[in-house]
Amino acid sequence: MKTQKKILLVEDEEHLCLLYQEELAKEGFKVTVANDADQALEALRKDRFDLIITDIRMPGKDGIELITHIMGQRKDIPIIINSAYQSYKDDFMTWAADAYVVKSSSLDELKSRVKELLGSQ
Repeated sequence: MKTQKKILLVEDEEHLCLLYQEELAKEGFKVTVANDADQALEALRKDRFDLIITDIRMPGKDGIELITHIMGQRKDIPIIINSAYQSYKDDFMTWAADAYVVKSSSLDELKSRVKELLGSQ
C-alpha cells in the first residue's frame, strides 16, 4: 500500500481549513492544520511533511515570513501559496514558493498543483 502523503495546511479562516482539509483528504492526503505561522513552525518541529500550503495574510507572522523561516531549515519541502490576493505574486519573496494559487470557489487548481508537486496525478 502507498504511504499517504502529508500536507501542512496553514490557514487562519476556519471554514476554509475545514473545506481544504476535507477536499484534500478525499484526494488521499493526510492534512494537518495550523491556524498561524507559529502553529505551523511547531508542527514542522514535530512531524515531517511532504508539502506545505500557506496563506499570506494571517495574524502574527505572515505567510512570507513563514516561508522564509521554513527555507532556512528545510529547502526540500514544496510550498504552495494559496492567497486571495493576486498582488502578492509580484513580491519577489513569494518566488521561493513552488506555486502560487489564487483562492477561488473551485479547488481544482489547488488540488492540481498539490498532485503535480507530489507526483501523484
